[in-house]
Amino acid sequence: MGSKLSEKIGINRTTLLTYLHFLEECGLIYGLHQNVEGISLLQKPEKIYLNNPNLAFALGSNVDVGNVRETFFLNQLSAEHQLSLPKNSDFLIDKSWVVEVGGKNKKSNPNCDIYAIDTIEYGHDKRIPLWLFGFLY
Repeated sequence: MGSKLSEKIGINRTTLLTYLHFLEECGLIYGLHQNVEGISLLQKPEKIYLNNPNLAFALGSNVDVGNVRETFFLNQLSAEHQLSLPKNSDFLIDKSWVVEVGGKNKKSNPNCDIYAIDTIEYGHDKRIPLWLFGFLY
């Protein structure tokens, strides 16, 4: 992502990473890394989310519901928990819990500990309503 994006906007990769760092420091974006320790924090994030799902609606007209779900989850948990990107799922919380975020028809993932599911009112087994994570903030 770093090299291709920097070429498209006409700046070098180091400048792009500096800009992304400043956007994250001021609370506009959240960069999700696979390994949250050591030198990987100085590299480009694997995924970039807006810090708040409301920003997506303010900046665009065609908003992806899956991205809004993930952004909401990230926003609510990042205040008190360390989040990173596992290899085969959406989020890894505090290096312990693998979480998938999705709608009520989200398919099972054998690597997943918890499912944060939108459009359900109550949970069952590993499926927790996404709105309940809003109480963690």
